[in-house]
Amino acid sequence: MRILAYAAAALLAASPALAQGGGRVTLQAYAGIFKDNYTQTVIAPFTARSGTAVQYFEGGTSAQMLGTLRAQRADPQIDVVIMDVTTAAIACAEGLVERIDATTLPVIAELDDQARSSGGACGPAVTYDHLVMVYDTRAVTPAPTRWAAMWDPAHRGRIALSAPPNIQGLAMTAILAHAHGGSWQNLNAAMPRLREIAPAVQTFDPNPDGYTLILNDQVRFATGWNARAQLYRDQSQGRIGVVLPEEGTVFQINTINIVANSKNRAQALALAAHALSADAQKAFTERMFYGPTNTRAQVSPEAMARTALAPEFRSRVIPLDWNEMVRLRDGWNQRWRREVISASGR
Repeated sequence: MRILAYAAAALLAASPALAQGGGRVTLQAYAGIFKDNYTQTVIAPFTARSGTAVQYFEGGTSAQMLGTLRAQRADPQIDVVIMDVTTAAIACAEGLVERIDATTLPVIAELDDQARSSGGACGPAVTYDHLVMVYDTRAVTPAPTRWAAMWDPAHRGRIALSAPPNIQGLAMTAILAHAHGGSWQNLNAAMPRLREIAPAVQTFDPNPDGYTLILNDQVRFATGWNARAQLYRDQSQGRIGVVLPEEGTVFQINTINIVANSKNRAQALALAAHALSADAQKAFTERMFYGPTNTRAQVSPEAMARTALAPEFRSRVIPLDWNEMVRLRDGWNQRWRREVISASGR
């Protein structure tokens, strides 16, 4: 018994995430398959090891999460929030989430440079995802390798694209700008290609998502996020095809943030420390194919090969600065409405 007690004390001393045991904490993050897999691979082990109960609040989109944080500013009911980097930047600027660094959360020192910098003064990156092209393998042959495949007249009316302010639309625009203008910021280079494809697009607001529309035989091509696309590929037994196109992709970054004036701050910091740890990052990447942000995560080669961090794909990742995108976003949204959606005839 004495040996077990010494071992437990040593474990607590070595892990800040376990030092704040007991109590409860409320996490706001994405619903659906993200919730299911994150609960199993990250939250359940945290609760088992720390004794802290985690209430998972399904926040919807990042924009909806931001709305919840604003509504609760005077009396926060949420302690930790996972949201996309552009929306998190707004929350940070409005003082809705804490400013933290490695002195507050030492595990931040284990993260790569982009993970540390992408959250600005507030929460660091907890997952990397990237934009992919998804397609119906039954209807599209041979397998496409380029974004340009969606412009083929044979697929007119069978395309689903997400228009800005959806982050997928911003990402797609940046990729086209880079491919046709040499810089992801060169919006003028992307707009002609977007206007060209607009009449072929069935919807600019895929509902519930592009993967489902493909499985329901409504479209043949859509944009999507790699992590979910990889799961849908497996679940559909290959009906959903997933491509990281030759023209490139961009990371979609989710950050983890401590809500300002959290009622359970110690437990919130402990949960964030665990989520950013090498073990949790490895487990979630191997379950759902999000790229890890902790440089010490020992992810299996098989799982890493299905992320943009695989050696053969790294050169295709366009170095988009999401902090700069926050400043450009409103102008891009307006030009999409005036020049792209209006060209679709819808």
